[in-house]
Amino acid sequence: MNPETIEIKTTYFKSSTMKLEMDAETKFYENDNLLTSSDDDEPFTKREFELKVQQAVSDFINQSFDNVVVLAGAGASVVVNDQGLDPRFGKTVEMIARNINTQLKDLSTSTLFTLQELATKSKYNIPVEISEEFNTKFNLEDFLSNVLTYENFFEGTDDELDKFQKTKDKILEIIKEDTSYPFDNRVMKHDTFLKVLSKKVKTPHKLSILTTNYDILFEEAGEKLGFTFIDGFTFSANPFFDSDMFEWNLVKEIPNVKTNELEYKVNVVNLLKIHGSLTWERSSTEKRILRKPKTSVTTPIMIFPSSNKYAQSYEEPYFELFTKFQDLLKRPNTLLITVGFSFADVHISKMITSAIKSNTGLGVLITDHNIDQEHVNWKGLDKLSENHFRVAFLKATLNNDLTDYLGGSDGNR
Repeated sequence: MNPETIEIKTTYFKSSTMKLEMDAETKFYENDNLLTSSDDDEPFTKREFELKVQQAVSDFINQSFDNVVVLAGAGASVVVNDQGLDPRFGKTVEMIARNINTQLKDLSTSTLFTLQELATKSKYNIPVEISEEFNTKFNLEDFLSNVLTYENFFEGTDDELDKFQKTKDKILEIIKEDTSYPFDNRVMKHDTFLKVLSKKVKTPHKLSILTTNYDILFEEAGEKLGFTFIDGFTFSANPFFDSDMFEWNLVKEIPNVKTNELEYKVNVVNLLKIHGSLTWERSSTEKRILRKPKTSVTTPIMIFPSSNKYAQSYEEPYFELFTKFQDLLKRPNTLLITVGFSFADVHISKMITSAIKSNTGLGVLITDHNIDQEHVNWKGLDKLSENHFRVAFLKATLNNDLTDYLGGSDGNR
């Protein structure tokens, strides 16, 4: 077949039994069959297609699940406008790398290395730029792993070591700044997302949100709604980390009724921040991890993007949070929805694929701006879906159309 005649279609939803696609000519397909309107004189419309996708999503997520778990990755904080990604909010790892490169070049003095100088010193062989343009093959995670390893074997003068450490600290400071932004309900939908999913959970179960992001968008959105978050910290004046908090519910006795039944507080959400938070800091006087206002935290507890994230996940508090996530995935009748998570993180991807294979009561809805990805972890999930495991894919993003597909607009998109 001539390559020019191959139809290129974009997939919007796919599961073990259904695939919904649109081609470049705005024609719509179900399982490779062209969709036609009930009125022979009219073409199948985009509105009809959206409703068909919404129905497919509804059929998948409304299967009497007792537990709802959300895994939110970097894409959950991204906002897209007419010019592309809005730089005021969530950034991709490549965007952060570009910013680090620009800032270090602008700030380059006798006290700081440029990103390329640091790459050369730490023997990271992929160039930062090619012909003065940022090299998209430069991998910030691998680079930082190189730098952190190199620090242990640094050879040079005391002045060079001081310059190296100041540059490393500046890079981590830029990462912290680039992942700190406020919730803005004019362009973000975290509040609607919380409302939609909390209605799908029946007490005594709680909606559980696990996120790899350091930002506090879910907390700020929930506060505006009057939601209560159980995030592993005590309810004391100076909250400190205690993983046992996740096992508790907020209840009260039913007044004026002779019964042993209890009334559960609604809109209570488990929040597991498995890579740390801009609001966490280790106490300088006690062996405790404290949660504080973001503005008062000097050294936040964060797993920075690097290839040694796996090793760090066995440290406190990350180990307790990962253990809780594994426990949630083992529970029967559980729906996991991933939002803006690329599955490039091998550690987390293996947890999920293992749970899919071992827990027949687990359903997984994977949502992203592109659901036809080619990397090995994504292909593995695709294969599980083809083999009739309960895995479905939806082309949608949190701050655009995901809440509509989940039922947030009651069908009015």
